[in-house]
Amino acid sequence: MQGAPCTSPQGETMNEFIWSIRVYYEDIDAGGIVYHANYLKFMERARTEWLRDMGFEQTQLKQQHNLIIVVRKISIDYFKPALFNDILYIKTHITQLGKASMTMTQEVLRDAEILCTAVVKLAAINAINQRPQALPPDIIKALQQH
Repeated sequence: MQGAPCTSPQGETMNEFIWSIRVYYEDIDAGGIVYHANYLKFMERARTEWLRDMGFEQTQLKQQHNLIIVVRKISIDYFKPALFNDILYIKTHITQLGKASMTMTQEVLRDAEILCTAVVKLAAINAINQRPQALPPDIIKALQQH
């Protein structure tokens, strides 16, 4: 699957990141479908892999910049269920980039079929005092170029 570019408010192009995961037995509920909270886990893993793909480990951000990125708000819509053994693709792309926050859209797909979508607002905060902290310039640059 190939991602389509999106544009930041500053006019830079930011591409989608796509990460795949298989649904395991532990991911499903008694009805045989993926338990609703597990979609959030899949999306979190995709965001972590997205950061890795840009060369940033969350432990590195915390150690070098006292920075952690946390979910501030999430809105999720479920359309169709994922099932045991499905291969899912999680698309992630930034729709808005601020000094200490970003908003992204994530979609969970089975082949080309959208199963759920989420709008995720992330905040950059200081790991020590848990107050908002500006993203370092190298991270902003990587986010704009990725």
